[in-house]
Amino acid sequence: MAGHSKWANIQHRKSRQDEKRGKIWTRIIREIAVAARSGGGDPASNPRLRLAVDKAKAANMPADRIKYNIDKASGALEGVQYEEIRYEGYGIGGAAIIVDCMTDNRVRTVAEVRHAFSKHGGNLGTDGSVAFQFQHCGQLVFAPGTSEDKVMELALEAGADDVIADDDGAIEVLTAPGDFEPVRDALQGAGLQAEIAEVTMRPGNTVALTGEDAARMQKLLDALEDLDDVQAVYHNAEMDEA
Repeated sequence: MAGHSKWANIQHRKSRQDEKRGKIWTRIIREIAVAARSGGGDPASNPRLRLAVDKAKAANMPADRIKYNIDKASGALEGVQYEEIRYEGYGIGGAAIIVDCMTDNRVRTVAEVRHAFSKHGGNLGTDGSVAFQFQHCGQLVFAPGTSEDKVMELALEAGADDVIADDDGAIEVLTAPGDFEPVRDALQGAGLQAEIAEVTMRPGNTVALTGEDAARMQKLLDALEDLDDVQAVYHNAEMDEA
């Protein structure tokens, strides 16, 4: 099926993430901790932990540090206990925002998230206020020029829910969260490497922002992503790079 052009937005998001590499390890360690505590310390039987370990390896985290953090979260070592919290709110132009956090101090975290929203022109909403606009799914995005027929054949055979050809030539594969790994592995095994490969919250519709509104929205997103307790920020804004 056809889709909207989003390649520029994907590349922009990747470049912003690359600028924040210093915080990547901290966020991955928290994800490992929560995954191991909730599902056990064996990646073979814990899909969430397996994905967290994959992220750690992709970020060049040493194997001994990965093991240390799994052991710590599994109870073999003493460590800080984190809880997961999701906040929902609105950005510039009514754009929907989801902020996923891991924290050892809920009071501190909500205060910081609320302050970032209010300082930069957004509003913190109530639980469920915007989550219905997003789909929890696996997402793989391939660069323009990738063979759509090859991606579609392999992805659907491996259990993908949909393959979307965007207007600018990018190809997007969507899966159920539990089917993400086999679909990703099947595509990688055939030599198809996605630019984005993650379990995410994908917006069902988007809000176009340009000029000053886009710049203000980016400042709000940056402020949220820079908070120590924030693991991920999802939104439905499509912004130009003015």
